[in-house]
Amino acid sequence: MPQLHFKWRWEYFLVVLLIAEFAIFGSLNNRFLNPAVLLSSINNFVPVCIISLFVTFVIITGGIDIQAGSIIGLTSIVLGVLWQKMGVNIWLACLLSLVIGIVCGLISGLLIAFTDVQPMVITLGGSFLFSGLALVVPSVAKVQAYQGITNFPISFSNLANGSVVFGIPNQVMIFVLLIVVAFVILHLTQYGRKVFLLGINRHTAEYSGIKTAGLIVSTYVFSGLSASIAGVMMTSYLGTAKPDFGSDLTLPIITAVVLGGTSIYGGKGNVIGTALSSLVIGFMEFGLSLVGIQAQYQAIPVGVLLVASLIINFFIRKGVFKKLTNFLRRREKTA
Repeated sequence: MPQLHFKWRWEYFLVVLLIAEFAIFGSLNNRFLNPAVLLSSINNFVPVCIISLFVTFVIITGGIDIQAGSIIGLTSIVLGVLWQKMGVNIWLACLLSLVIGIVCGLISGLLIAFTDVQPMVITLGGSFLFSGLALVVPSVAKVQAYQGITNFPISFSNLANGSVVFGIPNQVMIFVLLIVVAFVILHLTQYGRKVFLLGINRHTAEYSGIKTAGLIVSTYVFSGLSASIAGVMMTSYLGTAKPDFGSDLTLPIITAVVLGGTSIYGGKGNVIGTALSSLVIGFMEFGLSLVGIQAQYQAIPVGVLLVASLIINFFIRKGVFKKLTNFLRRREKTA
C-alpha cells in the first residue's frame, strides 16, 4: 500500500497562527469570538489587506513598493476635492481617483524599469512626492487639510459601511473579490508565470523573449491601483477625506507580504499566503486592543511574530524540522 507523503506549505502555518489567535484572544475576551464583531473589525485593517495582495506582485519581481500609503492620502483628498469643490458626481470622482493610483504606479514603474536606480530609492522618492502633492491639493482648493472634507452622500458612505450579502460588510466582500482577482492573475495566467520568471532571473526572462520592462511597470500600476482602491474605501468608511490617510501603513503592508511567504529576493510568493498573513496581523492588533494593549505597543508583538515566523520559515526551507523528525524516528526504531 503506497505511503501518503504530507507536503508542507507555509500557508498551513499561517492558518495555525490564526487558530491560535482565536483560541488565545477568545479566552481573554469573548467578544473576539463574536462573528459580527470579527467581520466588523476587518473594516479597520482592510486597506492593508487590499494593498498587500498586489504589492506581492512587485516583490516577486524583486522590487519593493513603499509609496502605497502616500497614494492612499493623495487619492482620498483628490476624491474629496473633486466632489465637494469641483462638483463632480461622487461615483465619477471615485473613478477619477483610481486613475491617480494608476498614474502614480506608472511613474514609479517607468523609472524603475528604465533606469538603474533601486526600486526602494524611487518609491521612497515617490512616497515623499505623493504625500507632498496630497498637501498641495487641499491648499490649492482652499481646504483646511487638518479638517479634511466631510458630508459625503449616504450612498458613498454605504460603499464601505454597508452590507449586501448575508450581513457581510462590503469591505470584506471587496477584499474576497480582490483575492480571487489577484490569485487568478498571478497563479493561473501566463502573465503570472512571467512575473515569477522575472523575479527568479531578469536576464533569463529577457532571453526567453519576455518584455521585462513592461512587466515591471505593470506590477507597480497594479500596486498603485490597489492603493487608490484602499483610499476610496478608507474615505467611505471614515466619512472624511484627508491627505494623511495611509501614512502609517507602509510597514504593515510590507510585513503582511513578507509574512505571507513572499521572498524579498524575488521569484517566490503566494496571494493566499499574503491574504492570510494580513488577517493574522489585523486580528492580532484587534485582539491586543480588546485585551487593553495600547496602540503604540501593538507593533512589538507583531514584530516578534514576524521575526519568529521568518526563523521558522528558514528552518523549514533548510529541512531542519524534517531532519529532526527523521532522527527521532530512527531513535524510536533502535529503542
